[in-house]
This record gives sequence, structure tokens and C-alpha cells, in this order.
Amino acid sequence: MRKLIPSEKLVLRRLIFPEPYEVLLEETGADAGALRDDLINLINYRLVEVFDGDNIEESGTSFYDADNLQDFSFRATKSGLKHIREFA
Repeated sequence: MRKLIPSEKLVLRRLIFPEPYEVLLEETGADAGALRDDLINLINYRLVEVFDGDNIEESGTSFYDADNLQDFSFRATKSGLKHIREFA
């Protein structure tokens, strides 16, 4: 596993609890393109799971529309939480 870049660490730290895309955009202060790239990288490394909208009661979806991330919510996986502790 490669080291996370600072912006990915910032996003991951915000995902201890499930957060919708719009909240992440506001909290990180990142532009939409940078946040999109960071989220996709974190999802691909299985550090973040995706939920359909605000419905976090169901398990994460393995399918998401990368062009419409605003329709999803995100949460750190168990592996993601371990990474947060490593750079805390």
C-alpha cells in the first residue's frame, strides 16, 4: 500500500462517521475535482466504503457513479480506520 497524500489523509479523517459528499466538500475546503480524485483513490484502496445516498443502514454498495458522487455518502472501512490511527 502506498502512502497517502495529505489531502487523502484529510478526507479519511473526516470519515470516521458516515458523511455525504456535500459535507465533505465543505469540511475539507477542497475543490470538487480534487475531492473526487481523493475519494476514488480511497475507495479503490478499500479504505472508504460507499453508501447509496443517506441510507447508511444497508451495507455499502460496490457500484457507484464516479461522475455523480454527490448522490452518495462515505465512511472509512476498518482498514481506513487503522490508517487514521497510524497518522494520528
